[in-house]
Amino acid sequence: MGLTIEDMLTISRERHEMEMAGGKNGWSNSINWILQVEDITILNNFKGKELAVTTGLGFGSEERLMELAEKLVEHHASGLVINTGKYILTLPEPLVAYCDTNDLPLLTVPWQTDILEMIKDLSVNIFLQNAADEQISNALIHAIEEPEAMDLYRKDLLPYFDIDDSFQIALISTGDLDVMDTVERRRLAYQMHIYLENITHNGSFFYYDSSFVLVINALKEKQVREIIDGFAARVKRKLKDRKLYVGVGSKILDVSSLHVAYQRAKAALRMAMKREENLLYFDDMGLYRLLYTLPDQKLLEEMGPDLIRPLINYDLKHNTNYVETLEAYLKYNGSIQAVAEELYTHRNTVIYRVNNIKKLLDCQLESAEERMRYRIACMIAEM
Repeated sequence: MGLTIEDMLTISRERHEMEMAGGKNGWSNSINWILQVEDITILNNFKGKELAVTTGLGFGSEERLMELAEKLVEHHASGLVINTGKYILTLPEPLVAYCDTNDLPLLTVPWQTDILEMIKDLSVNIFLQNAADEQISNALIHAIEEPEAMDLYRKDLLPYFDIDDSFQIALISTGDLDVMDTVERRRLAYQMHIYLENITHNGSFFYYDSSFVLVINALKEKQVREIIDGFAARVKRKLKDRKLYVGVGSKILDVSSLHVAYQRAKAALRMAMKREENLLYFDDMGLYRLLYTLPDQKLLEEMGPDLIRPLINYDLKHNTNYVETLEAYLKYNGSIQAVAEELYTHRNTVIYRVNNIKKLLDCQLESAEERMRYRIACMIAEM
């Protein structure tokens, strides 16, 4: 997930005497690039995930520092490093408080630190981490595609993941990722990456098979839900011009079962897109878990649309809603009153429709087996 503020601090605490002064909740922010900032106008070129480094030359007052911090938050910067000791002697308390409130990491290095040397050092580490991220994503794809060929992925993943612990996958799509050009898709991935919070080296984010893939390792279910729910909510709020769908697979143990997590996330994504839902968890899909993971499409046709074809044809010819009525009738276990309330229809009309449905299907829908068969048929038809 890129070099993070936490990584940078680990590297730089002794080497460059770096300390964290505020915004500690932004510890997981990843850093895409490092820029020295001595004038606020350069921030107009920020795209997100940049780390700003300043000597304070152009920010000698509290007001100017606050303006800098506010602009960095607005542009989704990774954090701010201040070279203290000459232009800025101490950090204003309002600045620290603002960074804490907005989770903007605020770090300091003493004046004797060679800023250019530090930037060069950290830039090399960003490059190396990006190369490692590509190696990780390739290994995860091997685990999904060839789970039995463990020599293709276990060795590469071992330094970065607890491969014997839990894994969970979320798939994200707009429905048209595969027809986007590479530049547009990368731009979208970059935007979404900004809204992924509180996940660092226990995760990986990459594009594969017409979806963005988020792999999360060794986190508790509550943490996973918080990360994914928060991500989906932020994307929906911030990227209003795009419809995004998120499907989340089951939690599995051991990286050799990653393909199972992927297939279940794919099923959840398909159902989310079908129902126009922003976010859907496979484990919340009920019986649809079985139907959306069944690979035999011919069998689905036979058990679904083919079984209720008389009703489908009748609805098309007469502009009725017999399929919907059957669905409600089975859902409420034959309660005419419940069906009438569900469909906002008089109970006598419901009785008439149900009798016609039974004639068209040549079935009285009396046994539990019959009702289950047609209930499943309605669910498949909806799919």
